Amino acid sequence: MEIQQGKKIYFVSDSHLGVPSQGQSLEREKHLVSWLDKVSADAAEIFLLGDIFDFWFEYKTVVPKGFVRLLGKLASLADSGLPIYYFTGNHDLWAFDYFEKELGLKIYREPVEREYNGKKFFIGHGDGLGPGDKGYKFLKKLFSSRINQKLFSFLHPGLGTGLALYFSRKSRIANRASDEVFLGEEKERLIRFCREMLQSKHFDFFIFGHRHLPLDFPVNGESRYINTGDWVSQFTYAVFDGSELKLERFPEAVPPEKR
Repeated sequence: MEIQQGKKIYFVSDSHLGVPSQGQSLEREKHLVSWLDKVSADAAEIFLLGDIFDFWFEYKTVVPKGFVRLLGKLASLADSGLPIYYFTGNHDLWAFDYFEKELGLKIYREPVEREYNGKKFFIGHGDGLGPGDKGYKFLKKLFSSRINQKLFSFLHPGLGTGLALYFSRKSRIANRASDEVFLGEEKERLIRFCREMLQSKHFDFFIFGHRHLPLDFPVNGESRYINTGDWVSQFTYAVFDGSELKLERFPEAVPPEKR
């Protein structure tokens, strides 16, 4: 794809809407909607790289309560013809077809490859990639099972959603227990994953979320790994203008003392 002059591609992830409280979640949601308003003026495409919601499960006729500002904005932008891609993360992997049928988004459950203006991109949420982390990979396989999803759907929505939110409120995200510290390139699984991929195929950019750590890391002399950070405390995103890929922060969402 050739990006038209003046157009850009945006990447954002990990807003974890729904925790730690309704008020704090709503504030972040309003900032995210404001960001969408701003970037839609020159966006060619928008990538939502997972964990936009801290919990999401679609029953046949019921979806989680709330988030109407964001859902309405996404539907409006998609209706206008703006391509928006939603990657499921580890918190919202139970998104099925609601986003596609009701909002007009394209859902991805695995990383994808793209080429823009001659630059090759590898794009995904980032969970379960790289060596190790066998416990999480087992849980992901368990939660991705159609049988287990069907069994969960038998729970009344009030009970099922309430149970999931109970565990969400005890999570690291909800309690602001931060481990978003760079571990070193030999311990960062996504850096190791990028290096493994480059042994067989070239990519100019690897773009992931999941890590909650805004990062622009040179994997080698020709390839970079970009992590979009989060919209819990960082309010960062990535933008590609056709030649340059940069990490930026949405200043309106950042408290004055942290700007």
